This record gives sequence, structure tokens and C-alpha cells, in this order.
Amino acid sequence: MKSVIRIVVLPALLAFAFTATAAWAQQETSAAPSTAAPKTAAGKTHAQRRADAVEQRISDLHAQLNITEQQAKPWDAFAQTMRDNARKAAMAFHERSKKLPTMNADEAMKSYAELTQMHADDMQKLASAWSAVYAVLSPAQKQVADTMYRNQGARQHMAPHKHKGAAPASAGTAAGK
Repeated sequence: MKSVIRIVVLPALLAFAFTATAAWAQQETSAAPSTAAPKTAAGKTHAQRRADAVEQRISDLHAQLNITEQQAKPWDAFAQTMRDNARKAAMAFHERSKKLPTMNADEAMKSYAELTQMHADDMQKLASAWSAVYAVLSPAQKQVADTMYRNQGARQHMAPHKHKGAAPASAGTAAGK
């Protein structure tokens, strides 16, 4: 059973968790601040740091692509889709984590399948929003975007092999959030 989890379930869960972790923060920062949340040395909760990471990613992509005023409407829709997906995933993971200790194996598998389907649906929304942005990009901007997204798979594949402390690649991860 352990090998099944390692081979099938764990990689899928990790992939989904990667896209959802940034979301957790977005949900909690839009709610009233909690005094019970543990704070880091910088005074921010884990959730706040993750929300900041989503916003930083949006900002980085905006800058890398040199989004213009004329491209603002589709860009804003894309950025909001990223935020909404992150918030939705965070809520779903939080709900599942509360229920998981009392779930049997069948319920846990179905719960995971629901999370995976939600992720697929959210990726379709994000891809549609991205298509609207891509359609209004200049040829030079498209070349930057193409390069960023072509390299995404290679960076994600190599990520587990990086040395401790290595900085993660920032380009190309927006579609996964």
C-alpha cells in the first residue's frame, strides 16, 4: 500500500498542494485577522506570507510581460482568476484537513478525487483567462510568455533535485496557481 501511495497518490497530491498552498493565504487575508494564528519573526502568519506570494507572482508576471494599459482588462481578469483559484483551493484543503482524521479510505480517496477535479476545473478557468491575455500581447510579449511557459515543465521536473537553499525558478509557475 505504501508504494501505491508513493507512486500514485503522493505525486498528484503534491502537485495539487503546490498550486493550493499559495491559495491558503489569500483566503485568510481576506477574512478578519486571527489573533490565534502563529506569527513568524517578521510578524506575518503563514497564510499572509502565502497570500503575499500570490500577489508577488502576479506582480512579477505583470512586470516580465510589460503589461500595458490597453491590456489591463484581460490581465486583471487573469490575475483575479489566480486569486480566486488560490482562495478556493485553500478553503477546500482546509475543509478536507478538518475531516481527514475521521475519514475512512474510501472517503479519503473520493475527497482527493474531488480536490483533483476542482483543480482541473480551476486550471481550465485559468487557461481561458490566460488565452484572453495572450490574444492581446504584442509579438515581443508573446515571445517572453512562450519562453516562460515552455520552460515550466523542465523547472518543475528538476525542482526535487535542487540542492537545499537553492532559489526556486520564478518564471512559468503562474499557470499552476
